[in-house]
Amino acid sequence: LLTLYENFPDEESCIRYFEMMRWGDKVISPFDPTSKVYKCSNGKYKCKNTGRYFDVKTGTAFAKTKMPMRKWFSVMMLLLTHTRGISSCQVASILKIKQRTAWGMMQKVRQYMSMENNHKLSGEVEIDETFVGGKNKNRHKDKKVEKCQGRSYKDKVPVFGILERGGKVIAKVVPNTQAKTIVPIIKEKVELGSVVYTDGWDYSGLHGKYVQRSVDHEKHFYGTTYATDEGEIIVVSTNGIENVWSHFKRMIFGIYYHVSKKYMQRYIDEYIFRFNTRNFTDSQRFNLLLRNAA
Repeated sequence: LLTLYENFPDEESCIRYFEMMRWGDKVISPFDPTSKVYKCSNGKYKCKNTGRYFDVKTGTAFAKTKMPMRKWFSVMMLLLTHTRGISSCQVASILKIKQRTAWGMMQKVRQYMSMENNHKLSGEVEIDETFVGGKNKNRHKDKKVEKCQGRSYKDKVPVFGILERGGKVIAKVVPNTQAKTIVPIIKEKVELGSVVYTDGWDYSGLHGKYVQRSVDHEKHFYGTTYATDEGEIIVVSTNGIENVWSHFKRMIFGIYYHVSKKYMQRYIDEYIFRFNTRNFTDSQRFNLLLRNAA
């Protein structure tokens, strides 16, 4: 935050930077891109063709809010620089605002993180599902759910993920983990001909379009490495995507404690944005998120 405030000492500097991100050298009306724009006072502009007034926040999540841009910038930086995330209570305490205000601002920022959760993957990819929710043994006896062990998700949220080895990952909340739900996502997000590593499930819908290799966790087989006759080293495992789930659940368990199914995708988007930009500097992450908002 100290570095942020050095670069943006006042509200005007934040607005000018966001204008540069959104429009560059020429202001464009959000109501009619072809219209001439007149500059007015208090950072406002007027669209000649429509006669409507606007500013740089119009049409973004920052519109119709009394919160200054400097606080929006601060919320973004706090979300990006904490490895495991940060709670709305902590953000409210740091920025001297109400907790519900901080929570609402964070949710609006997370919607721009979702753009990083929409890549096309190729090469070698690992796929897996996970179930997010508390364990039955930790619940009060009045709140225990019967027959919810294993792959039962009556009390949990199923999430499907695809990891490109050495690259990016995508993850989506899904209604179930059946092949008819999973296979269309794979076909949409993974290029044809890619090698798909699974954890024992055979997806018949992928035959002929992808190379499938799998490990069987039920038989305690977690992976193997071998060389082909051509000298290619093959590593059969899903340890990469399992590692993604491990870190994601630590974020939930350590910071947010409980996330409802309604907002689960937002928190997944937050984690995926942080994971896919793991080699970025803080300023690069901040600029990417701000460009998404712009």
